[in-house]
Amino acid sequence: MTHVPPRFDDMNARSREVFRRIVEGYLETGTPVGSRTLSREMSDPVSPATIRNVMNDLEYLGLLGSPHVSAGRVPTQIGLRMFVDGLLEVNDLSDPDRNLIDQTLTDDDTDVSAVLDRVGSALSGVTQVASLVLTPKHEAPIKHIEFVSLSNTRALVVLVFADGHVENRLFTPPPGQTPSSMREAANFLNAIAEGQTLSRLGAVIEREIAARRQEIDKLAAELVQSGAVIWENEGENNERLIVRGRGNLLGDDTGDIDLIRNLFDDLERKRDIAQFLELADDAEGVRIFIGSENKLFSLSGSSLVVSPYMNADRKIIGAVGVIGPTRLNYGRIVPIVNYTAQRVGKMIADRS
Repeated sequence: MTHVPPRFDDMNARSREVFRRIVEGYLETGTPVGSRTLSREMSDPVSPATIRNVMNDLEYLGLLGSPHVSAGRVPTQIGLRMFVDGLLEVNDLSDPDRNLIDQTLTDDDTDVSAVLDRVGSALSGVTQVASLVLTPKHEAPIKHIEFVSLSNTRALVVLVFADGHVENRLFTPPPGQTPSSMREAANFLNAIAEGQTLSRLGAVIEREIAARRQEIDKLAAELVQSGAVIWENEGENNERLIVRGRGNLLGDDTGDIDLIRNLFDDLERKRDIAQFLELADDAEGVRIFIGSENKLFSLSGSSLVVSPYMNADRKIIGAVGVIGPTRLNYGRIVPIVNYTAQRVGKMIADRS
């Protein structure tokens, strides 16, 4: 039978304290909390029998569970969500944690991906769980575009950016392409693409094709439109997901190792990476997903703490987060993730 969890206002002071102490004890130790332990910690003297009655009531409401035959209790997913939403005390970011994050964001490295790789390593080191960093798409203006035919079914588009960055991307060209139509398509694109970023080029291409449809060869137009699919990231994830600190989870005896391995197998195949950004896309600031609330990693029973970061135009372009067991130290991790996201966004805004 499913029970609707109560609001905190509907719980008396004793129930709230018992609930809070059980959750805090579980998050600290990962083990069930018993009535005898609680009876020694309560603000007012309370017998173990009275505490057991309160624990039974909280279990009936779906907030606590009994993992073993022992009398100890642990919070359920519903209970953890209720605690995070109503009782979690977020700590101030400590100076050592702040300094460690700051040290990774130095200005002496022109490669943003390298900086974000260091950010991921620092984040996993600070939190002692796994970190996830979704790097932004390359936003420098385009300098030159070239098509290279590899076979009848595969072609390469070479993108040269104004900052010297070069990307080679495979795609499937429309049937009937010739070297001539590819050159015509490249000439057309180079006439309109210089100075445009990839995120803006798609709209420019559509406008130019509509305005100059009679001027360009039909096959070249199809090639341009086919290439635009790649540039707009429709059907492919060109973002890069950096995962660091796998060993922090794989060595954790409190989790199901097979589930954790499945989680990282998914990440390495980069399945559903776009969903990672969607998790943070609804609002600014840190979001916490517990267990099955997390549609991307629900099978692993993990918790995800994630925050988006933005460019100079206040557009969400990536995200940083940590993933670990549900008994994360949320009060410490939330400000770490929040500060990291803010610093990454500022770094990218300053460089642009």
